[in-house]
Amino acid sequence: MALLLRRGAAVAARTLRAAAASSASTSVHRLPTAGSLAAARNLPTTQFFLLEIRRGFAKGKKSKNDSRSDTVEAAPDIGPTVKSAATAQMDTAVVALSRELSKLRTGRASPGMLDHIMVETGDVKVGLSRIAVVSVLDSHTLSVMPYDPNTMKSIENAIASSPLGINPTPDGSRIIAAVPPLTKETMQAMCKVVTKSAEDFKQSIRRARQKA
Repeated sequence: MALLLRRGAAVAARTLRAAAASSASTSVHRLPTAGSLAAARNLPTTQFFLLEIRRGFAKGKKSKNDSRSDTVEAAPDIGPTVKSAATAQMDTAVVALSRELSKLRTGRASPGMLDHIMVETGDVKVGLSRIAVVSVLDSHTLSVMPYDPNTMKSIENAIASSPLGINPTPDGSRIIAAVPPLTKETMQAMCKVVTKSAEDFKQSIRRARQKA
């Protein structure tokens, strides 16, 4: 009888040890979800350590994504700058055209009347105002003084071939340009000059608009 009791006690002890080992193994390999920080602290040390590592990794990944989103900067708006530059170019073209039109004949002699005349010197064409000084002798007469006397003949030919109808006459080291009264033919010639000048400045305004 005593022998049977000892055998029963031994079997019961082995059963309890096996159950305890199975419970410990299950608790190590299966990590329960912690509903709060207090519940997580009650877990075994190994489980709590692994859970904290997972939390730290998740936080680091989130902060990395946030930092990337924070570094995105909006491109500067250059629209107003481009618009103001184009407006300035167009205003400059309008002012230049007004200056050119003011040089045309109005029945009185003015130095600017000859500024648009191009003089051929050698293989290059230059504006008359670059190679000579134009001054007013009276209301119907201009004086043209070349910087270089060798260009006098070229200047004389350029003035004579212009649409202004001026007949230049050499006078020593200068050229006398008598401005005739306005006629129908002279006005038609001046209209051609105005049309060409307007077209040139229209192209300048168009280029400024295209750049904008």
